[in-house]
Amino acid sequence: MPCYIRRVMKALVFTAPSVVELHDIDEPSVKPDEILVEVAAAGICGSELHGVRTPGFRTPPLVMGHEFAGTTPDGRRVAVNPIVSCGRCDLCVRGHRQLCRGRALIGVHRPGGFAERVAVPVSAVHALPDGMPWTAAGLIEPIAYAVHTWNVSQIPEGARVGVVGCGTIGLLCVQFARRRGAVSVVAADVSDRRAAIASRLGADSAGPSLRGEFDVVFDAVGLPVTRADALARLVPGGTAVALGLASADPGFDAADLVRTEKRLIGSFGYTPAEFATAVDLAAEWDLSWVNTFPLADGARVFTDLMNGGTEPVKALLTP
Repeated sequence: MPCYIRRVMKALVFTAPSVVELHDIDEPSVKPDEILVEVAAAGICGSELHGVRTPGFRTPPLVMGHEFAGTTPDGRRVAVNPIVSCGRCDLCVRGHRQLCRGRALIGVHRPGGFAERVAVPVSAVHALPDGMPWTAAGLIEPIAYAVHTWNVSQIPEGARVGVVGCGTIGLLCVQFARRRGAVSVVAADVSDRRAAIASRLGADSAGPSLRGEFDVVFDAVGLPVTRADALARLVPGGTAVALGLASADPGFDAADLVRTEKRLIGSFGYTPAEFATAVDLAAEWDLSWVNTFPLADGARVFTDLMNGGTEPVKALLTP
């Protein structure tokens, strides 16, 4: 009789509402169009914290993790674009694969990077520049989000920029706005420490709420109150960019939106070209506010953040 040997690995598994646990699970099987990635760094995203508290978009049991990088069996260091699209529909052909009607997300619709190893489509891997630290590689996905957000906002030269929420995406938006020549950048967060980090990264001022008027406001929180405030702080004709997904309730005055010709646009994901841009940019960013933890500590760190903890600002798990 043939002898079957079960191969297992460690993974952080979303097992029930508000519960993540470290488990031994079966090694992934690798299909012909896939490649195995040994995970070196995987970031915990705010959308995952929200998704575990309120299951729906993510369904347990699930190995989450859509922000990750690692090594292939042939020794290549790679980042993984977690957006898996059909590549054939009208939107994909036009370059908007993040909007593909049949898209799937690694870490949402299939196992993700909160594990020692993960099988991903060959088309999802991007080679990393020589010498890039794993901390930077693990932030490529949210950096790509910031790149896309800036592009869809169509910010005029010399714009006054406001950022609501100084989590990972908000802090990256602060840095990107400063790099792209915003005449002023103001950030808001209820956490004094996060606001202080925003100031260190380039915000002219940062506090618990926005003050003044702005040409563009990025809402990286996504609550009714933050969406309303983002629009209220715009000059007539200004643009609010909705990034956060904390609530489905819009919360804003649609009549004022009409009367003042303000724009409210959503921003989701990134194009393949923008992900490639993020790979090139990642090593240049100030990521001193990012902390790393072994996968064995993942359940504790994830649960603390899910239950309202504000530290660390960004946690990377290192299997």
